[in-house]
Amino acid sequence: MKALVTGGGGFLGKAIVKMLVDRGDEVVVLGRSDYPEVRALGATTVRGDVVDAALLKDAVAGKDVVFHVAAKAGVWGDPADYDAANIQGTQNVIDACLARGVSRLVHTSSPSVTFDGGDADNADESLPYPKKHLYHYGRTKAEAERRVLAANAQPHTRGPTVLLTTALRPHLIYGPGDPHILPRMVGRHRQGRLRIVGAGRNKVDVTYVDNAAHAHLLAADALGTDRQKNAGKAYFISDGHPVVPWVWVNRIFAAVGLTPLHKSIPYPVAVGVGALLEGAWSLFSLSGEPPMTRFVAAQLGTSHYYDLSNARRDLAYEPLVDPEIALQKTIPWLKAELDAGRL
Repeated sequence: MKALVTGGGGFLGKAIVKMLVDRGDEVVVLGRSDYPEVRALGATTVRGDVVDAALLKDAVAGKDVVFHVAAKAGVWGDPADYDAANIQGTQNVIDACLARGVSRLVHTSSPSVTFDGGDADNADESLPYPKKHLYHYGRTKAEAERRVLAANAQPHTRGPTVLLTTALRPHLIYGPGDPHILPRMVGRHRQGRLRIVGAGRNKVDVTYVDNAAHAHLLAADALGTDRQKNAGKAYFISDGHPVVPWVWVNRIFAAVGLTPLHKSIPYPVAVGVGALLEGAWSLFSLSGEPPMTRFVAAQLGTSHYYDLSNARRDLAYEPLVDPEIALQKTIPWLKAELDAGRL
């Protein structure tokens, strides 16, 4: 199979590339940097951005499948940047696939596309998109997902064949090399800025990076079968074992030599502080992101874990790596980063 991975130099993208190469697929990575470590895996790299429509058409030519992993993430920033990367960039990927006869498109989405600030207890894919999103990442990823799923079964520009699409929503991806979740939590804890939000009994899903990558390969392969049960559908992906985040994080902190987190803040207070800080950052055009936002407060203080029944049925998804093994792989890496002063 010939595959293109947008964002293949990133955390999840690189894991997808490695799995594809390991099983013998021919892989090209499109990214904004050079990524010699990706070339060392056996993939070819093309330097560019998904906002470049012409470059994308050249990059997807001759490919059987495109994994669209590239996105602008984060909880704060210029909405125009999110629109360009996540909405227009995704539309460019769809258009390129249709123009060049790519048969399969697997889109990396996020549970954030359905997050409205409330609890989601063992929710499935019937959960609707909210009428209003709490931040630009969720808003733009929801629109990107809509467009990808709407493109399913659209005919190619030339020829009688069609494009088949699917979307995956892995939740809170972690593991060795994690550039976001664990480093962010560790950094805030060491600065004394991390608080347990609410009663600390909420549950959330987490996803080990290899489990998320495995789901992407399963989704691509399923689109290539005669039945194609996942065509035009989105799926929640996780380790399948929700955690109480503060228990989970404190276990990691203890393992890497950090003091446990005990300080807490009531959930309504956290939301109010987030709203005030968002207003201040917007009014005074302050740099960086606010130390608290309404979205962050809601993510930390509510439950959001998901039913994997549909992924199990249509993709034959089961996590490759058990949560305990995943932590055994992650903690030594995190401790080494701390000891080396890189966090």
